[in-house]
Amino acid sequence: MQEDSPLYEAQEELKRVSHSLTVTLKYTRTCDVIKSIIRRLIVTFDYGMIALMEDLHRKKKIKTIPLTPFSRAEETRKQFARDIIMQDYIHFYLLLKKIDTAEFTKREEFRKNVTLVVMQDDEVIEVDVPMLQGYYAKTKEFVIYLQEKFF
Repeated sequence: MQEDSPLYEAQEELKRVSHSLTVTLKYTRTCDVIKSIIRRLIVTFDYGMIALMEDLHRKKKIKTIPLTPFSRAEETRKQFARDIIMQDYIHFYLLLKKIDTAEFTKREEFRKNVTLVVMQDDEVIEVDVPMLQGYYAKTKEFVIYLQEKFF
């Protein structure tokens, strides 16, 4: 894989997330690290969708590549309307974006069970370390799915 490709960048971002989960979060246990990991997961999805858009553009299925991350997500949703797995990934990506931008509180910061508590659409989302590891796993699955199905 080329070092300047978006999919390569997505893989590199996943390595950074892995390090943040296994090393940084282990020793600092702050909600700032949790927020940073969520942002990196979002960036990973952004790179993956850029790779998809470039592929669709090369195949002349779209005329231009959308400029904003949200418009790329919407175009991906539209282009892969029948792909249930891709729809699930887009839904998950939008959830991560909501978690990142929502108001939050911190619970048990600097302790084993550090938790980022987010209020989103009258729903409380508690992001703790095990949930964050699940988010990482799902993002990694997305990158693998892209590699296997499209590249």
